[in-house]
Amino acid sequence: MHGPGDTRFFDWFAPLYDLVMPAADAEPLDVALDSASRPVERVVDIGGGSGRATLALDVPERIVFDLSEGMLARARGRGLDCVRGDARSLPFADDSVDAVTVVDAFHHMPGQQTVVEEVYRVLAPGGVFAVREFNPETIRGRGLVLAERALGFGSSFAIPRELADRLDGAGFEATVLDTGFEYTVVGKKRESH
Repeated sequence: MHGPGDTRFFDWFAPLYDLVMPAADAEPLDVALDSASRPVERVVDIGGGSGRATLALDVPERIVFDLSEGMLARARGRGLDCVRGDARSLPFADDSVDAVTVVDAFHHMPGQQTVVEEVYRVLAPGGVFAVREFNPETIRGRGLVLAERALGFGSSFAIPRELADRLDGAGFEATVLDTGFEYTVVGKKRESH
């Protein structure tokens, strides 16, 4: 109904987004990035929208990547570097990124397995893929699933273990870092030998 990744909705909702969404929690992202076995200097925040999570990252190079031009306009207004595109085809070279984050957005992405494989491709060995997502098994998570369906979103939610298994299947060493209404899964790309 709203196009790939619910983009048309987010283009329309962009001016209000930061008024209703709380600031991103930096702690789980910091823990996830600390699990990298390489220096984390370049991070791409996929589905980064207005940049609310990107701003929580304390790294030299932060890139907001999103399909919604409306959301990216908000991120640019915050002085963030932005790239528009579809996460199923990332415009970054192989092994060129130290970390990739997705905060509260993975469930909106079509072709989630393709997204995971693309992230694996662009990550440098020892880099990490940190996903902060909503758990559909919690009471609040079930409510969110119903609300997104009512809005006509094409969302596809995974429980923490399912997401970790998906990352493992793509070659990552995945760990569930925390659980609850929001949870964090981090996948580390194995180092070359």
